[in-house]
Amino acid sequence: MPKVKTNSGAKKRFSFTGTGKVKRRHAFHSHILTKKTKKQKRNLVGTTIVDPSNMKQVRDLLCLR
Repeated sequence: MPKVKTNSGAKKRFSFTGTGKVKRRHAFHSHILTKKTKKQKRNLVGTTIVDPSNMKQVRDLLCLR
């Protein structure tokens, strides 16, 4: 049986907290920023936790199941 490979795009995009939750960056903050309000852009800065409804897909990409 061959080894299962981690998705190399996913390992660059996700990281872990100390308690094992998966962190992600916000989308829509890389370009076309002139039409977005200051409040929108400010709220897209920083990281957040992956939603529980998407955890199965993320864990599959990171080979954590």
